[in-house]
Amino acid sequence: MDVVEIEDRLRLKFSRDSEGPKSISGFQVMPDGHAGLTFGFLAAGSDGRREDYILKVAPFGVRRSGNTDVYRQARLLQVLRSSGLLVPDVPFSSPDETELGTPYIIMERLPGRTFVIWAPHSSFRPEETRPIWQQGAKALAQIHGYDWQPHLSGWGRVRELSEELSFWAPILAKTDNETWRAKGQKLAAQLENMTVAPGPIGVVHGDFQPGNLLYSNTKLTGIIDWELSFIGPQNLDLGWLLMMADKDAWHENWQPVCNVSAEELISVYEKERGQKVENKEWFEALACYRLGAIATLNIGLHQRGKRTDEFWERMVGSVDTLFERGIELSSPTSKNFKTGAL
Repeated sequence: MDVVEIEDRLRLKFSRDSEGPKSISGFQVMPDGHAGLTFGFLAAGSDGRREDYILKVAPFGVRRSGNTDVYRQARLLQVLRSSGLLVPDVPFSSPDETELGTPYIIMERLPGRTFVIWAPHSSFRPEETRPIWQQGAKALAQIHGYDWQPHLSGWGRVRELSEELSFWAPILAKTDNETWRAKGQKLAAQLENMTVAPGPIGVVHGDFQPGNLLYSNTKLTGIIDWELSFIGPQNLDLGWLLMMADKDAWHENWQPVCNVSAEELISVYEKERGQKVENKEWFEALACYRLGAIATLNIGLHQRGKRTDEFWERMVGSVDTLFERGIELSSPTSKNFKTGAL
């Protein structure tokens, strides 16, 4: 099925809307969407009211599990929104192929623009950088503070912390780059040798960083891109955010725009969450391992022409630094390692 057929099916759906027929305009692939499966469009009724929507569809011909199970996001976003969190409303969704030929969710399009940490849009001023990162840390604490069990206990199984190491090991092993493989395996061994408690269990975004947050006039307006979300150790999110902000984790030519220290982010998070964070260095090191392994996979696919994406070409120089920073953070002899926290 191509984009034209998806648009045709969408037009048919909205022409039969229970609240009255609506016309569709401006249907387009979103530039930041995943593999062309995210679309934007406007829906207008006979009363002249226009609604701005985002459509996400499941990949065609792929087993629906994890990030390919688009429909699973509907319930999560609905319960999080009902609690007052800044996530989009989901007025339309379907778990089957009846309407659009594949499962889908249609969300309201929230105002604002994402802050791509390596190359923010020119509309962001330098003095806005600190509040952008601070609001992100505060919003993460609010997500983690959501009491998930009453409404999401059957939404998905609780993921164990040990799975985060075991899952990426065979993927890392496939890279042709022996240096990357050796550094990644050294980092994994160091992480495995530490006995670390998983910490609080609850909703995990899976890719929480300013590139998945919307801002308008420096104000946080939305938390988006929940494809990787699950129930599990929430410090995974915090470690990921710390890694994104850590200039030492990135190549000198691919630096995040960030003027906030890890200590400041942790302070904002802890104040909002109302509890101390344990083992933050270990969880940032784990994030370095996870993204390093992800990068080896996607860089290989890109360079072999199987899944072309110039973003991964720009990531080449940072694979070494990610693994090296993780090794530093997880080493008992490192000044960054707090043995008393384990």
